[in-house]
Amino acid sequence: MAIEAWLMDESNEDPRLPHRRNPNKSVSLDQLAEFGVLYWKLNPTIYENDEELAKIREDRGYNYMDLLDLCPEKVENYEQKLKNFYTEHIHQDEEIRYCLEGSGYFDVRDKDDRWIRILIKAGDLIILPAGIYHRFTLDPSNYVKLMRLFKGEPVWTAYNRPQEDNPARKEYIKGLTEKSGVPLATH
Repeated sequence: MAIEAWLMDESNEDPRLPHRRNPNKSVSLDQLAEFGVLYWKLNPTIYENDEELAKIREDRGYNYMDLLDLCPEKVENYEQKLKNFYTEHIHQDEEIRYCLEGSGYFDVRDKDDRWIRILIKAGDLIILPAGIYHRFTLDPSNYVKLMRLFKGEPVWTAYNRPQEDNPARKEYIKGLTEKSGVPLATH
């Protein structure tokens, strides 16, 4: 099964809950691709020798890799770290995450500035473009093991919103506007 994504509701309840609207409004892979989010379904049990993963890394120049275990037992200041991940931000580089175990949510802003929630589970590889507003949280299971990929030396700098003058944000907006021909809401 492909990745699941939906428009989020407006509630301020625990971020780890699904936050689906009623009725649910699903978002397709094609819709995600329209604002630069890419997705692959891989086999997480063979990640060390996966030819498809190796090809993605080679094609996109991801030479750096590390693994991140996120759970209360393994992360110091777990709740604070989760709060940081859940603060809306951008990066100057793509964010590449491959879920090996567990599950969590990436939230991204669509062109109308609404949150779209993307559920990632074991086998999901997701790429968020540089300059997209996003955030991350775990789901109620409180566990995810992620592979982080990066081009060159890793830079994990998060630039919290607002970032309208950030070159990565400007480039992202320009790319979206060229694709759709419609200027974006920049609020």
